[in-house]
Amino acid sequence: MKAGVIGLGAMGSGIAGNLARTGQLAAVWNRTREKAEAFAGEHGVALADEPATVAAAADVIFISVDADADLLEVLDGLADGLEPGKVVVDTSTVAPDTARQAAESIAPRGGVFLDAPVSGGPEGARQGTMVMMVGGDSAVLERIRPVLDPICSAAHAMGPVGAGQATKAVNQIMVAGIMQGVAAALAYGKGQGLDLQQVIEVVGSGAASNWQLLQRGPNMVEDHFPPGFRLALHRKDLGIVRDVLAAEGIELELIERTLADYDRLVEQGHGDEDISALYRLRKTDLGAD
Repeated sequence: MKAGVIGLGAMGSGIAGNLARTGQLAAVWNRTREKAEAFAGEHGVALADEPATVAAAADVIFISVDADADLLEVLDGLADGLEPGKVVVDTSTVAPDTARQAAESIAPRGGVFLDAPVSGGPEGARQGTMVMMVGGDSAVLERIRPVLDPICSAAHAMGPVGAGQATKAVNQIMVAGIMQGVAAALAYGKGQGLDLQQVIEVVGSGAASNWQLLQRGPNMVEDHFPPGFRLALHRKDLGIVRDVLAAEGIELELIERTLADYDRLVEQGHGDEDISALYRLRKTDLGAD
């Protein structure tokens, strides 16, 4: 079973790299050709001129893009390469309705669509340890596991198309709350004159331990925010959640607060930093600068 990858950003390049190492990668394509050329040269895989070429060369086509419109545009571009039985796996984070629209768009060609957003960050993508939340036909998911094993530690069937994105939304809401707590807590600790590296070690061994504290905390206390999960992308994801809730007449305070904070940080020029840049605001709020 051969795979192709469309989109070689922080997540897509990790996915493609693991597939290349196991000899399962047939072709890649990226909107910015220079990035695709560098990847193809490093890994010795075919560089496609268009998405349809990737689809024609692969049994399973992975897509990793930033936004809903990007996904639909890519699907239009790969349609001519689809044949009955080929599987499109979208690892992007988009609205559930967009995932359903995507599935409908490739069905006339016989293609099968799985919405399969992931969690684990660029580190997980590089290490093949991501968790995948999958919406779509569970039998298809089982059939393509040979190409999923190198790229994720677990791929869970969550329900019909759209369920993967709904599950990812749960993840993104939770990440927002956790990062708000970590940023506020570390800013408080800084204001109290504590050794924050020691605080992370101590607190990280107890009931308040969490991935964001352990993985991002050490950088936060050094005021260093290299993008693992870009703030602008999380803002986009939370915007999807807000739109879904608004359609039901619901407003969630955590979402509104985090979006407002992200807007402040984007205005300050920090949109391409990691979401842990929330620490910048909490230090100011708590007078810990």
